[in-house]
Amino acid sequence: METNGIEKRNGMEGDVDLQFLLRGGDLLKVRSPSWKKTRYFKLQEDCKTMWRESKKTFKTNQTFSIDDISAVRMGRQSEGLRKYTEEQVEGRCFSIIFKGRRKNLDLIASSEDEAKQWVSSLQKIMCNIKNLSLQQKTEHWIFSCLRKADKNKDGKLSESEMKNFLRMINIEVDDVYAEMLFEKCDKSKSGYLSGEEIEHFYDLLTHREEIDVIYGEYAKTTGFMSPENLVAFLMKEQREKATLADAHKIIEKFEPDENAKEKKLLSKDGFLMYMHNPDALVLNSDHKEVYQDMSHPLSHYFISSSHNTYLMEDQLKGPSSTEAYVRALLKGCRCVELDCWDGSDNEPEIYHGYTLTSRILFKDVIRAIKDFAFKTSDYPVILSLENHCSVEQQEVMAHHMSSILGSALVTSPLGEGMPTDFPSPEELKGKFLIKGKRLNKLETCFAPEAAAAYDTDVTEEEESNDDDDDEEKEEEKRKKKKKLKLAKELSDMVIYLKSVHFHGFEDARENLSFYEMSSFKEGKAIKLAEESTNAYVRHNVEKLSRIYPAGLRTDSSNYNPVPLWNAGCQIVALNFQTNCPDMDLNQGRFLVNGKSGYILKPAYMRDGDTEFDPITLTRGDWLKHKTLHVMVISAQQLPKVNKKKSSIVDPLVKVQVFGVPADVAEKETNAVDNNGFNPTWNENFQFDVYVPELALVRFVVEDHDSTSDNEFVGQYTLPLKSLQMGYRHVPLLNKNGDVLPSAGLFVHIMVLDAE
Repeated sequence: METNGIEKRNGMEGDVDLQFLLRGGDLLKVRSPSWKKTRYFKLQEDCKTMWRESKKTFKTNQTFSIDDISAVRMGRQSEGLRKYTEEQVEGRCFSIIFKGRRKNLDLIASSEDEAKQWVSSLQKIMCNIKNLSLQQKTEHWIFSCLRKADKNKDGKLSESEMKNFLRMINIEVDDVYAEMLFEKCDKSKSGYLSGEEIEHFYDLLTHREEIDVIYGEYAKTTGFMSPENLVAFLMKEQREKATLADAHKIIEKFEPDENAKEKKLLSKDGFLMYMHNPDALVLNSDHKEVYQDMSHPLSHYFISSSHNTYLMEDQLKGPSSTEAYVRALLKGCRCVELDCWDGSDNEPEIYHGYTLTSRILFKDVIRAIKDFAFKTSDYPVILSLENHCSVEQQEVMAHHMSSILGSALVTSPLGEGMPTDFPSPEELKGKFLIKGKRLNKLETCFAPEAAAAYDTDVTEEEESNDDDDDEEKEEEKRKKKKKLKLAKELSDMVIYLKSVHFHGFEDARENLSFYEMSSFKEGKAIKLAEESTNAYVRHNVEKLSRIYPAGLRTDSSNYNPVPLWNAGCQIVALNFQTNCPDMDLNQGRFLVNGKSGYILKPAYMRDGDTEFDPITLTRGDWLKHKTLHVMVISAQQLPKVNKKKSSIVDPLVKVQVFGVPADVAEKETNAVDNNGFNPTWNENFQFDVYVPELALVRFVVEDHDSTSDNEFVGQYTLPLKSLQMGYRHVPLLNKNGDVLPSAGLFVHIMVLDAE
């Protein structure tokens, strides 16, 4: 089985970059100042897997999938290369950054041209694989499994090789059925499959009965779909406003059979390709771009926010890394945290105080933030400072931020005179805001005589590590808290986000300016969200609230952000380095609006006199009772959870709704035994949703286990308001939040006004 088929399917046949990768070459792998070793790297024939030789005894030569690469970066951009290599090799260096927690691969080529060739070739093939249609990805995946199954590499499949192949694609086929399939395809009666017989076998495997049924319902023109048939399908089933012109465009774009295309007809293959295209998936494609009004004050948005951003793992002994900031920013995070401590040589450091976490330089973090802040989103980034430094090193911090971030750093209010409200994300595009302590009121900028009379002491800004919510004890602790001398240079950089202690909603209303904000430990915040919900919602109309995880979460676990969003809290900070359902919800909430990291709150959460209370749900604009109907039809190519050869997934699907307490619900299908390749359920669920604007829907696939907890296979979360109706494919993400290349669910969705 040669590579040609794949090259053609990739549209890269004869491509110079592809040929370069297939030939491969030696690169110097860098691990430390003393560990730099030459390794041979090349692309395998499947055009999807990189191979590298390993010099370790007993270690098989290593491979990694192009799908696992998050980015390829030219130059000494990684922490390792900056630390362990000299400046003169800058042009020969590059890094391969992986998804998830896998360590970067830091490499040095023999020349600058060769380094550029590696980087551009890898980026090209990554882009190519990303742009393959799901149909092509399926073929790609099945082809690479076929290659692995063909043990003796003769381009033919024996019956035992076929069974091995079925196991690889996660389908347990009963021996009788396997033999029947084999006999059906072995037209030449030779005892093995080759050429067209393998293609026939592939067609039988990828046959989608549920698609046949839907297609058959509308294909009324000599067994094909005419433009009129397609419009009927789009309007009736998919609830889309469609015209004949739209139908013609779809046929032109997706019909693979030139004869059918000429006759303006859509074949079953064309229909399936259309159903798999990104615009036809479950997420409303209009919501993939910035579609909300971005000109409201900052306090009117939910803001994607990270806690202990510097950590790669847990907060007791895990490594701190600039790469952790890069990853959070590339995921659309707009508020990052910097824990700053005095370092040697008058250089402030960032790490988790009083623990064994490793340390990184403040200036390196600011550089990394500057380089990656606006790659995913153009909207403002908030630097939340937890400052434990001496006045001298605070001056160094101020100098680094000013010199590295330059004019992008907001150091005075926008516009003329003293502001009375926040600027909008639109006005702050490409800007950095500092959140931290300030020695005086912002008003003093406009009254110089008042500015002279300030005290240089402030209480230290520190997240408390216990979960004691007793007010008197809190007050007692505050009095004892050590005072911190604050450098004027750093204080003056805090414009719109001045950290202050919270003394109740009434005090905040009467004594605090709009730019004075409080941070709440999760326990305190949840208590306020449950006991004083409406007051919290009103407070968050004109002031910002930041919530952070309890100090007891030393494993960097997370909390459910939904009740705090329901109370209007904007900066609900989560540990981005921890994969969990809470992070899935965060990714789902910020999946839309161009992944900008800003989501406009509903109108009833932007009104200072609002009566909205998510818990009691009195009558108001927020009550829009809907019925969500979900039919879970089938799944395709679910990955094996357990890598053991004989293990096959027993999948079940859970559909969950998150939102105000009255809307929270979960339903699940039965488990299908031994079939991860094409399980079908055809099970119907119904949910009542009272506050649709705050609701999120999560689809979860698990591997059923009757003796222990089910194992996670994949999930997808999105806002209820961003669901497309009708028959839809749902992509699935792994626990790191990356797309599982060939896997998916097939569902039917309807959201109707409740009677």
